[in-house]
Amino acid sequence: MGPGPVNADPRVLRAMSAQLVGQYDPSMTAYMNETMELYRGVFRTRNEATLLVDGTSRAGIEAAIVSLVEPGDRVLVPIFGRFGHLLAEIAGRAGAEVHTIETEWGGVFAPEQIEQAMREVRPKLLAVVHGDTSTTVAQPLDELAAVCAEHGALFYTDVTASLGGNDFEMDAWGLDAATAGLQKCLGGPSGSAPISLSLRAVERIESRKSIEAGIRSEGDAVRADPIRSNYFDLGMILDYWGEKRLNHHTEATSMLYGARECARLLLDEGMDRAIDRHRVNGAAMAAGVAAMGLGLFGDQAHRMHNVVGVVIPDGIDGERVRGALLADFAIEIGTSFGPLHGKIWRIGTMGFNARRDAVLTTLAALEQVLRAEGHAVTAGAGVAAAREAYADAAGAGA
Repeated sequence: MGPGPVNADPRVLRAMSAQLVGQYDPSMTAYMNETMELYRGVFRTRNEATLLVDGTSRAGIEAAIVSLVEPGDRVLVPIFGRFGHLLAEIAGRAGAEVHTIETEWGGVFAPEQIEQAMREVRPKLLAVVHGDTSTTVAQPLDELAAVCAEHGALFYTDVTASLGGNDFEMDAWGLDAATAGLQKCLGGPSGSAPISLSLRAVERIESRKSIEAGIRSEGDAVRADPIRSNYFDLGMILDYWGEKRLNHHTEATSMLYGARECARLLLDEGMDRAIDRHRVNGAAMAAGVAAMGLGLFGDQAHRMHNVVGVVIPDGIDGERVRGALLADFAIEIGTSFGPLHGKIWRIGTMGFNARRDAVLTTLAALEQVLRAEGHAVTAGAGVAAAREAYADAAGAGA
């Protein structure tokens, strides 16, 4: 019940146990095509360039940034948590001239703040995290595409922690690139990074394409300054997933099976229903911890549906509480990073664990551990508040 990875859906694990097939077997390429179409539904896009990058969610981030950014390009990164710093670091390693704006962890930026920075920096890429699990809040994105268009910038977001459990509209919000991972709201294991790219993003990547010598055909592009990664070169990866079936690397077959099943299950449930499931269970968890006299961290108006930040009470050893939950109840919750390390717990309600029984069991266990630590808790208060939140949601038709 931490901020991810969380328990994978058993149906995803079963799908991953299927036998391997050759990377150009017709069934394999059919799976690849089907997975692309499924993830168009998850990202809510019609982008043809919607596929998987083999590797954890960070692989998707790096592939997007290193393929879109040329050395010397200006990149603007609004930072409101740990993973904004990650985007800035990756852009810097790609040779970008990185500009950042920062706000206190637990808050988000007003669109006007980002717009002002865009006017000052005039970047070629705006790179922003959507939901940052380190702080449990989500940055609104719906007003930023117009600003990017005004300044001719591409618009990229990392939706690793938010996709599938929070509202996200790739096309309607005007995103050029978005990357994710399976290990949070998508209900799978870490190891595959879904990505979607607009036509503008693909054009930028195609302008930088350079095919490696060993797989190059006559007439293929060759550049003196290619994308600065071979493995994460989206120019070649797009050709691998496209009609050319360029032999760039061997697809991670079992991860393809898992990623396909994650998307299939979400779309079978319905994206709106899946997002609402995360909203209802996250609200119940928040109500429960508040009823136990625990403070909620961060701007609650922008809290992610799938993770709750809990302020560790004075006099309570946060790591001892986490250890007792794990040892006595086999329940894991998270701490945080940087300025929040040791100050908050992060409790996830995401993916397969966005369930009523998981929420109520976690709250009951946390109450027992807190009572043992000397924190005054009214018996049953957390579970009762969560059950009331569920009843209210049911009454409202959720």
